[in-house]
Amino acid sequence: MQKKMTKVQFRNEDCFKTMDLFVKLGKKVDIILTSPPYNTARKVKTQKALDTHNNRYDDYNDNMSDEEYCDWSVRLFNKFDEILVENGVILYNLSYGSENPNVMWLAIGDILRKTNFMIADTIIWKKKSALPNNVSHNKLTRITEFVFVICRKDEFKTFNANKKVTKQSETGQKYYENVYNFIEAPNNDGSCSINKATYSSELCEKLLNIYAKTNSIVYDPFMGTGTTAIACQKFNNMNNDMVCVGSEISEKQVEYSKERLNNFLKENNIIDA
Repeated sequence: MQKKMTKVQFRNEDCFKTMDLFVKLGKKVDIILTSPPYNTARKVKTQKALDTHNNRYDDYNDNMSDEEYCDWSVRLFNKFDEILVENGVILYNLSYGSENPNVMWLAIGDILRKTNFMIADTIIWKKKSALPNNVSHNKLTRITEFVFVICRKDEFKTFNANKKVTKQSETGQKYYENVYNFIEAPNNDGSCSINKATYSSELCEKLLNIYAKTNSIVYDPFMGTGTTAIACQKFNNMNNDMVCVGSEISEKQVEYSKERLNNFLKENNIIDA
């Protein structure tokens, strides 16, 4: 049996514009799955170094001040609060850089203090290969990143997940399968000339297996080269009408994503059933 084709909408615009449209139309999403900019571009002095180290994306400079990045993160999550369904979940992949390991935690701290959200779980993502750090005498080589499982504070005990009941006691107490907060998956799906910091569709698919319901609407505010769309298609099946919406400010990356998804569908003989 052939898989259904996931309904995918690529929007070439800033994610705040997309989310404003969701609010205007009264639309909600079940899952926000994304790897946002980490704000880890190096602070360098020369133009040559700037072009070398900061040009990981073709249309975005990943180099805000710490205060700007924290304010931007809070604004982002306050907007998430407007579009996420009741008991929805945010799967937020974030890591730190060698030059400024604090900014990730500063942003997370502000999100927890200044928005309606909390961290329900922290998943450790172990990548296939480590980031070289051979020039440092005291900093470790990073082979893991974080996926923060984020829910509203008043939905901590009710947010959606797919853990199966393994048994139930005579008193009605349910016992659930173990789903460990440790995922192994490749670093990425391969960098390209317009994005040297791509995401891992295998990681995204494994996250969807844990948290996505049948017919979920999945939103990626930083779609990049279409990794979340590919993962949604991998997750999809004949009885699932999943929808994936992605925002991306880079026109080149949107076109790349469309071509990548079309190639994936052709290679896997997937049609719209």
